[in-house]
Amino acid sequence: MWSSFWRSRNRLSIDQFRYLIEQLQKIQFVNEVNKDFVIEALRTISELVTYGDQHDPAFFEFFMEKQVMGEFVRILKASQAMSVALQLLQTLSIMIQNLKNYIFSNEHINSLITYPFDFRNEELLSYYISFLRAISGKLDKNTISLLVKTDNDEVVSFPLYTEAIKFAFHEENMVRIAVCALTLNVYHVGDEHVNRYITGPAVGNYFSDFVTYFRKQCIKLDKWVSEASRDPGCTRATSNINSAVDEIEDNLYYFSDIISSGVPNLDRLITDNILQLLVFPLFLPSIKMGFTDETTIGTTTSLFLLCCILRIVKTKDLASGIGAALFCPPEVFVQKLDPRSNGDACDFQTPHENLKPKQESLYGEKGIECSKDTVQNISSAHIGSAEEFFLHHNCSARNLALREILLSYIINGDEVQVLGSLSVLATLLQTKELDESMLDALGILPQRQQHKKLLLQALVGESSGEEQLFSSGINSLKDGISSELDMYLQKLKDEYGLSSSTIDPEISPQKHRYQVLDALVHLLFNRSNISAETLWHAGWLLRQLLPSSEQEFKNEHLKLLQDSYEKCSNNVLNEVKGCWCDLLIAIIIEEWKNCKKAIEASSLQKDLKSIIMPQQYISSDEDDSSSAAGRRMCETIKVFVLHHQLQILSHGGTLPEQPRVGTPRNVNMETRAKRSGLGVISPNPGTEINLVDAMPCRISFERGKERHFFFLATSTGMLGWVLLAEELPLKPQHGVVRVAAPLAGSNPKIDGKHPRWLHLRIRPSRLHSKGQPKLENFGMVKTRPMMDGRWTLAFIDEQSCKDAEAMVLEEMHLQSKEVETRLKPLLNFDSPTSQDATIVSLDPSGTTSLPL
Repeated sequence: MWSSFWRSRNRLSIDQFRYLIEQLQKIQFVNEVNKDFVIEALRTISELVTYGDQHDPAFFEFFMEKQVMGEFVRILKASQAMSVALQLLQTLSIMIQNLKNYIFSNEHINSLITYPFDFRNEELLSYYISFLRAISGKLDKNTISLLVKTDNDEVVSFPLYTEAIKFAFHEENMVRIAVCALTLNVYHVGDEHVNRYITGPAVGNYFSDFVTYFRKQCIKLDKWVSEASRDPGCTRATSNINSAVDEIEDNLYYFSDIISSGVPNLDRLITDNILQLLVFPLFLPSIKMGFTDETTIGTTTSLFLLCCILRIVKTKDLASGIGAALFCPPEVFVQKLDPRSNGDACDFQTPHENLKPKQESLYGEKGIECSKDTVQNISSAHIGSAEEFFLHHNCSARNLALREILLSYIINGDEVQVLGSLSVLATLLQTKELDESMLDALGILPQRQQHKKLLLQALVGESSGEEQLFSSGINSLKDGISSELDMYLQKLKDEYGLSSSTIDPEISPQKHRYQVLDALVHLLFNRSNISAETLWHAGWLLRQLLPSSEQEFKNEHLKLLQDSYEKCSNNVLNEVKGCWCDLLIAIIIEEWKNCKKAIEASSLQKDLKSIIMPQQYISSDEDDSSSAAGRRMCETIKVFVLHHQLQILSHGGTLPEQPRVGTPRNVNMETRAKRSGLGVISPNPGTEINLVDAMPCRISFERGKERHFFFLATSTGMLGWVLLAEELPLKPQHGVVRVAAPLAGSNPKIDGKHPRWLHLRIRPSRLHSKGQPKLENFGMVKTRPMMDGRWTLAFIDEQSCKDAEAMVLEEMHLQSKEVETRLKPLLNFDSPTSQDATIVSLDPSGTTSLPL
């Protein structure tokens, strides 16, 4: 029989197709003898059916007439060979993906879906998941009805969906992705009977199970974050963090896609589960520093995950629920201890049973008690006293509301806590799903939005709006607060179980706004241990809240701003004599553009990963290398630029495109640069110069090989060089530059034991614009900074060596003096109008290009 399979016949004919089906129907058992024929027959059938679907409808008619799907099921049951099951799944996937007609009738497809395959074989599982996903790709309102069982118009069985979600938490990432894609295909069909089934009691637990699985991912992420914090150089932890974050973000986008699928009640179901299983029992209590174990997470991870959820899962109830919860102390959400009867270790229990929310409830049922005074303690404080309050009540104090803890971190926290808290506030501010009244109550409503709303109220004749618009103070939007925030606070009381005395804060947007401003001002102008990148983050947030005129800023704010600006100006002046003074103004111009772009951006341009993997800033004064000095200078410049721009904005001005720097000095005196014939020309190797001021010396670049050169130090404007030139034999007193190095940072020093030797430090000519080694993928790839070089020049006698040292020092003084002169217009801040003056472009000797 098997030899007849290979007889000559048109392989794409209906006769060949009929022959294969007839031969399959004769097979009662699949064994080693006929296994290869069965596999080849299945493969050929898929090819013929696909061909016939496009060229001859008779193929598909014959396929349906002979109940070939039933034959597939029979062959599968009659075979114990794994290779037959693999080929059958592959055959079905190809047919489903390529056929215009549907093959879902007669329950055969459901029999194949529910067949007990041996999924211990990874290849078989991969083919099976592809088979399920291929089916889901063909779903619409007509085909989905062929895959479900109904009773009185209610779906009671949906094998495609129920079998697929069994693999939702499989260890293989590609399997999980395929299941997510399949479920989304089901949700997007929009069949009302199927929608009721997937949100009903039969399979509705899938969503809470998925959120519980997501919770485990969050705890695992925190494990890697903790390991990375203990060992910042651990590349394994960094790699694991990146992988964990990618998967967490993928799952959050999956939640977002589920919500946007349009299935009734599904958005509420997802929101309820996220709030009950993640936000309330895990994230919010973790904001307050405390003990963490295998069931909790750290503060840094909690802040990061809150930002991720708010940015990706965009629902009003979720955002507003989180916003309202920030007015509560974390103690009301802390898991309760459930002591065991035998007195052994305790289990942590949440206010809801086994972390499984009831679908008809938004927040839970059991009550949690806390004192009314805990939420009102800061509300009784005087407006503007936030800084004093938080300085005396650190983030570990009891009964502080979560909103207050975030501000406490901004004032007292370390780099990571500050960055995390700023990110949460900035994310809330950018969350469009939050009502303006909620932002106003939190104290982060942008000034322009507040004035816009008050203006609209005044235009339509609402007296309260007109009074608030033209009043001297910053008033609250009371009507909105009473209608929006109170509603979600009431939900916390009624549906999460908090007693009436638990949450009853006197919401004062004006006071809360000043508290946020106080915290930001304190951070920006009173903390020197925070990196410039984080301060720019705070600068963007302050820019959103900045009063529209100087009169609306408190006097202490303006004084602190002025004092801090003077300190930053002095720090910049100190860099004038530093080893990178020749690039100082160029970096200021570069960072001015970057800072202006950052704080004027419509949204915060910050990767959230920086919260859990902050970049390492090397700025120790003990490191005297030029690279370390360059990093410290860039940090100093970035802080100064931010302060200068905030100074302009606080006075009601607008930021110019470039900083106001001075013009080159008109110096008519003879200089070494002019006498050498350089002028404004950069001395590249091969440049001919006059050696009138040069001094003969010897230097060895290789052991045992001394070379004779003429040494010259020269400066032109802000640029300067130390040169080694060789005399031209046919042109006395003239030579050719062989080596050129930056003058700045050369630090000439005569050797203590050999008074004819002069030591020079040769720093790199380039500097990274970021001020530190570039980090790619958050620390996984680091660029090694360039090292300093050393020259040791041997002169004819001691006096020549002293003259050479004096020449270098004199040229360095002229160079730094030129830089200081050009900086004066920028450092002498008078008013916004003076800052808006025309910017004078620099001449070639003070080029604005920054070597990168």
